[in-house]
Amino acid sequence: MGEKILAANRKARFEYFILETYEAGIALQGTEIKSVRSGKISISESYVEIRDGKEAWLLNAHISPYDPASRYNHNPVRPRRLLLNKKEIRDLWNDVRLKGVTIIPTKVYLSHGLAKVEIGVAKGKKLYDKRQEIAKKDAQRDRERRE
Repeated sequence: MGEKILAANRKARFEYFILETYEAGIALQGTEIKSVRSGKISISESYVEIRDGKEAWLLNAHISPYDPASRYNHNPVRPRRLLLNKKEIRDLWNDVRLKGVTIIPTKVYLSHGLAKVEIGVAKGKKLYDKRQEIAKKDAQRDRERRE
């Protein structure tokens, strides 16, 4: 049983410099895990917030309702608690207090049957950084075509 990637935030590496990554569990309710396992999760607009320096919360992640259990469904964009140890939360809290640094989810995956999210401490890129990255990708693509 390895990892099965369910959702990836592809825009994250283009919009931000990822300084550090952490693995966190997600506290899900009832039918949410069924929807996650079927890949009906979106993290493109989500972010992580540290509350009171003690808890980490995943906000704006959209998990679609599970149709077969429509009676017991959940709110699709409710805040979800992230399962991290105290030292990791403290490190994240200290990093976020810096100017221009945020915490974003980069991917959601199943690891040994448990839903996990990879979160990254990120610093926003400027427009010229994005242009340089596009130029590098174009140059790499041209080199591969010539070979």
